[in-house]
Amino acid sequence: MKSWILPYLKENRRLFAAVILLGSLTVFSAAALMYTSGFLISKAATRPENILLIYVPIVAVRTFGVTRSVTRYLEKLTGHSTVLKIVSHMRLRLYRLLEPSALQLPSRHKTGNLLGVMAEDIEKLQDVYLKTVFPGAAALFLYVVSVAALGFFSVPFATLMALYGFILTVLFPLVSLLAAKGRADRLKSGRNRLYGELADAVFGISDWMFSGRKSEFVASYEQKEQELAQLMKKEQRFKRWRNFAAQAVIAVMVFSMLIWAGLEHENGEMAKTLIAAFVLVLFPLTDAFLPLSDSAGQLPAYRDSMKRLEELEVSETPSYSSDVQHVDAENLEVRFQDVSFQYSQAENVLKDLSFTLKPGQKTALLGPSGSGKSTIIKLIEGAQLPAKGRVEIGGLEPKEFGDSISSMIGVLNQQPHLFDTSVLNNIRLGNPEASDEQVREAAKMVKLHDYIESLPEGYRTPMQEMGIRFSGGERQRIALARILLQNTPIVVLDEPTVGLDPRTERDLLQTIFSVLEGKSILWITHHLMGAESVDQILFLDEGRIMMSGTHCELLKKEGRYRRLYELDRPF
Repeated sequence: MKSWILPYLKENRRLFAAVILLGSLTVFSAAALMYTSGFLISKAATRPENILLIYVPIVAVRTFGVTRSVTRYLEKLTGHSTVLKIVSHMRLRLYRLLEPSALQLPSRHKTGNLLGVMAEDIEKLQDVYLKTVFPGAAALFLYVVSVAALGFFSVPFATLMALYGFILTVLFPLVSLLAAKGRADRLKSGRNRLYGELADAVFGISDWMFSGRKSEFVASYEQKEQELAQLMKKEQRFKRWRNFAAQAVIAVMVFSMLIWAGLEHENGEMAKTLIAAFVLVLFPLTDAFLPLSDSAGQLPAYRDSMKRLEELEVSETPSYSSDVQHVDAENLEVRFQDVSFQYSQAENVLKDLSFTLKPGQKTALLGPSGSGKSTIIKLIEGAQLPAKGRVEIGGLEPKEFGDSISSMIGVLNQQPHLFDTSVLNNIRLGNPEASDEQVREAAKMVKLHDYIESLPEGYRTPMQEMGIRFSGGERQRIALARILLQNTPIVVLDEPTVGLDPRTERDLLQTIFSVLEGKSILWITHHLMGAESVDQILFLDEGRIMMSGTHCELLKKEGRYRRLYELDRPF
């Protein structure tokens, strides 16, 4: 409440006051319209001798009818504009909250839970204003004003009507709130479970298909969905009975008003033409009171949404070491010290792994699929935390760098993502502040400038979706140009030549090692082409370093390495 509601209330208090005032004017205009309509009908039924006697009520009916429409439009326009602005700020705030720790999100939160936060919780906070704050404040204001106005005619009757209004504006909302507390928790937890199961199923669809258990999953999912539907039916049943009771109270109010107005007329205190006016004015007023019960019933959902967002804010607020400011970016050493890691309850992927990547050193990390190479990248990026041991970059753990980790480590993936925009913009992603000339220099360094200039629109040529108009080697060179603009002291090459023919692979590796000269390079690969160009080779298998040394050293002392090189080297 303190961090996700009150700040926006204070920031937009004038707009909120305007919306509440417009909402009150809308209901007042509707009440005045019914009052003057009732008076006009009654007066016309007496067959007045002069049309002028009903001319003023006719004008009043038209005036209040137009005023009601205008104020309703202005209320909706102002209210929704204000709320959309607030929601946009909330979404931006949530993004800024999650973005610095985006790499760690999969290990801290289930995708389904995050979808629940982003898809429902922000929407719930939007409803706080539209369905609770605005109509609630306007209804309570009108309740007080209408009771006070009726008190000028009869204090005892105004007290009786205040009691009826209290039932609609306080008692029913309170009952709705108490009834909704437990039900809202069950509904939200049920929706979150469905989000989580559906997200897990989508990501693991191939496993479900191949295991032959897809029918089991569908049956389980439908059962949980049915349980959630039953809870929703119970909620709808409660609302129907509550609304019926509210309408019964309104009927009693109308009947009481009719009796009171009739008695006032018999006592000579009220003209007979005002009886219908006083009765009809109740309907727009009570219509404003009825939504309060629904609004109160939503309060537990608002509370839970705010609680989840506040917990997320606390858990994702980075607490970085002040030592990060004093790290020498040009002399960063990457160190793995007795690192072990496992996914869930599976066997350890890494087992007491230790190695060092010194500043400016090129290290090749080889190994078969499943040996733990990709896990090492995640540990260096801070996307995963070791179960045992310590990963250090310049003496600090990767998580201590927070969002500044991107200024320390650049990653060239197997399939870099290229966006459907110009070549210029795709390269500039490495450094959004880079000038056009710097982009061109980076392209020249990766030997792509002449080819880009030969395109129909040069650097303004659209990449098309996923860069399909470019070959695999060209896409990797574009990604390499990004790395150059990013200018990080450490670069991780995650099998960047997979899928390329031997000649293209050799040329690309020569370019990579040439333009990244002087930087610390960790080259993840599964075969030995280009291994002679690195300073250190680590052979990873079953989570352990089985061989280490330079290319020449391993050729001399490791028969296994020598055989692999003879099988893998290009002819």
